[in-house]
Amino acid sequence: MGNAHARTHRQHRNSVPYNTVPPPYKYGAPPPFPAPNSNMLSLPYAGVDSTLRALAAQAEGFGRFAIGGLHGPLYRVTSLADDGPGSLRDACRRKEPLWIVFEVSGTIHLSSYLSVSSYKTVDGRGQRIKLTGKGLRLKECEHVIICNLELEGGRGADVDAIQIKPNSKHIWIDRCTLSDFDDGLIDITRESTDITISRCHFSQHDKTMLIGADPSHVGDRCVRVTIHHCFFNGTRQRHPRVRFAKVHLYNNYTRNWGIYAVCASVESQIFSQHNIYEAGQKKVAFKYLSEKAADKEVGATGHIRSEGDLFINGAQPGLMTENVGCNMFHPSEYYPTWTVEPPTDDLKHVLHHCTGWQSVVRPADQTVCTE
Repeated sequence: MGNAHARTHRQHRNSVPYNTVPPPYKYGAPPPFPAPNSNMLSLPYAGVDSTLRALAAQAEGFGRFAIGGLHGPLYRVTSLADDGPGSLRDACRRKEPLWIVFEVSGTIHLSSYLSVSSYKTVDGRGQRIKLTGKGLRLKECEHVIICNLELEGGRGADVDAIQIKPNSKHIWIDRCTLSDFDDGLIDITRESTDITISRCHFSQHDKTMLIGADPSHVGDRCVRVTIHHCFFNGTRQRHPRVRFAKVHLYNNYTRNWGIYAVCASVESQIFSQHNIYEAGQKKVAFKYLSEKAADKEVGATGHIRSEGDLFINGAQPGLMTENVGCNMFHPSEYYPTWTVEPPTDDLKHVLHHCTGWQSVVRPADQTVCTE
């Protein structure tokens, strides 16, 4: 795949020094790697902290078009109150595009779901913001970026850390730390699509991520999600559990699951590529559950394709052997490039230490806003 045009296209993805050798290939063609003994590990998003709005439309995968509040003014959150002037809730409910930044650090106790409207970037870089009590709700919205937040300790029935439903699209959740909610950490259902989850850290939780509501919601056949460079750290199940949707998993690290790592249910298509599955007591990584779609006469599971995945500490894939490859999408049908490395110890180290909320300086805003 290494033609000259593709090589030029990839040069914006910088290589970060990390004690490993270059991979044998990259989808969309490799960047101009130096000699194999140069100890470089290529990671995504090396340039997104160069300026404040460099995040816009930079997600890899299905959420790649998400621009957030690119064309709106800055909104500076100056209060940790649940509502009122200068609060995060006040910013998120506004209808106009906004790039939301924080002038304070601390915990925001949410008494109810915080609804995020379209064309918003909630940008936690430069501060340490934790949301607790309830979570974020992305309902019938588009072009939302959530970056560098902590979400912990959500309480109540059906309380997810980030709930994306219904009919939301062009969403990017990046570099967030999520743990200990009463329901899910991220739920993507009810025809919400074109979503990327990247560089997030998940811990202290049971039902981590659900994609596709239930067998009656056949409209979820439109759902498309990319999950990459995330760390599922001892969470029990649903990394993710998928119904109907197309899901691309790459360069994630899933460790010490309690039931299974990834579950394919009714009609789902899961492409698992160069992930690290490290077993604890439970050894089988992949699970299949048969369910009957509302418009079908018989039940069906989903399909999982595993390419280059690493199974360690006794982990076993548990792949279904019959109908392998049937009804399976390939990511290249939808996007031309993505940054994928072999699943080495060095990649594992990076995902262990560099996912979730990070202490990064908020970049300067050098973009001139346009209507």
